[in-house]
Amino acid sequence: MKVISIFLFLLFGPFLLAQSTAELDSLLLQGINARSNKEYSRSLELLTKVRTVAEENQWHKQQFLAINNIGANYYSMLDYGEALDNYLEAYTIALKYLDGNEEMIVLNNIAILYSKEGDFQKAEEYFSKAYVLAKAHKGKVKIGLYAVNLGIVSNQQDKIEQAATYLAEAKEMLKKEPSLAILVEIALAENHYKRGELPAAKALAEKILPELDAIAFSEERISILVLLSNIAADMGDISQAIEYAQAAQKAAVNPEHQISAYGQLAEVYIKNGAYDKALTAKDSIISLTESLNQLKNGRLFETNRVKFEIADYRRELQQSRELRQKERTTLYSLLGIFFLCILLIAWALYNSYIKNKQRKRLHQQNREFIELELQKKESDNLLLEKQLHAKEAVAMLEQERLKNEIENRNRKLAAKALQISGRNELIKEVINSLTHQSEVARNAFLSTKIKELKKLLKNDSEWASFLTHFEEVNHGWLTKLRNNHPELTANDIRYLSYLYMDLTTKEIASLFNITVEATRKRKERISNKIGLEDSAALYPYITTL
Repeated sequence: MKVISIFLFLLFGPFLLAQSTAELDSLLLQGINARSNKEYSRSLELLTKVRTVAEENQWHKQQFLAINNIGANYYSMLDYGEALDNYLEAYTIALKYLDGNEEMIVLNNIAILYSKEGDFQKAEEYFSKAYVLAKAHKGKVKIGLYAVNLGIVSNQQDKIEQAATYLAEAKEMLKKEPSLAILVEIALAENHYKRGELPAAKALAEKILPELDAIAFSEERISILVLLSNIAADMGDISQAIEYAQAAQKAAVNPEHQISAYGQLAEVYIKNGAYDKALTAKDSIISLTESLNQLKNGRLFETNRVKFEIADYRRELQQSRELRQKERTTLYSLLGIFFLCILLIAWALYNSYIKNKQRKRLHQQNREFIELELQKKESDNLLLEKQLHAKEAVAMLEQERLKNEIENRNRKLAAKALQISGRNELIKEVINSLTHQSEVARNAFLSTKIKELKKLLKNDSEWASFLTHFEEVNHGWLTKLRNNHPELTANDIRYLSYLYMDLTTKEIASLFNITVEATRKRKERISNKIGLEDSAALYPYITTL
């Protein structure tokens, strides 16, 4: 029983140790809380563990939430490229395995990221996808939320009428959600301002401002103060515009908001003619920009360090998983061998009694049978060996005869080709010697005969006869060549036939009535046409056809 218990523990132990979905949800919550507390390294470690276990067990919802929150970590660390990669991966999982709720979440995150980067067209595209899904699921709050976001990005792109349509819908959907309805009011105030409706924009912004004292609305408060400053400046009240811009500067708690506030101050001071103060505000912007860049560089270093730690952690998890898989495979192998041994022992014990009774009688019969079989096999093997030797001998003789016959015919063809080559060389010499004689040039009869000799060199009638004999000797070679390379011309095939007979370049040049250099170029051209990189490989190639 102890042995069985150990085997059962080894068999099912890895499954008992695996995390449940409830445990993963707990780790996921810890990772989200760590991100809220800006403990990014701890958060990413926890979320990576959730992601790895979820992938291994195909728990797609936990996998989605882990990857989406990993993207949120990188977003908080200002690494927008890594954040986008994780959001897109989460989006793929949501499309493939989950319903529209998770898909809407990650679409909204991607849109916010593009909006942060200033790519409002892309942001509008992803907000629109989330908005369409929310419509399909008939969720009022989500429809209203995505309509607000679409209204904001439409304002930023100066699509005033489109923004007004989205914001009107959002106002209706979120009238029972005060914390979200105030976002609609902010966007509507901005819309009024862009329309040139300054009194309406001012009245709405002043109404909203007291409601934005909570820390959660710090960014919105700065946005409204900047808007009020712009309205006051456009209405000619520069002193009030300065007051609102200064209030925005005091409310700003991070470098990005402070840069926005100082930028507004600088613009208002310039309108007021206070160039010294405007210059001071610009200096503050430069200083804050440097601080923001240092912060981003620090966050980038932290991001790279965390990426390294996460990669190392995932490598350790992978090694651990591979080790568990190896141990599990070894265990299954041992169990298989164990049960096989038990079956073999049982089978042996069962048959032992019967075999003991029949052993003596079967032993005698088997021995006689084996002796007869051996005698028969020896006789059959001897006869078979003789037949095989005889067939091999006949085949070898026939092969040798055919080989000798082909070689003999090829020698005759080569001799004939060389004879033609010699004749051509002799005709060339005669023509060359005669054409250099001035007396010959003046003699019409001799000039006519020289032209006839030149025509004789160009006459290909003997090639047709040669080709017929070549095909008879090397049966099938020309057919294979034409089938494999239909792009070859008649002259190409003629050249390859002479090369196949192992004629020299000079001899082939004489047969074609061209120079040796032209023959070499023809060889290179044909090699390229066949697909060979080196012309030296042409002869070995055609001899294998």
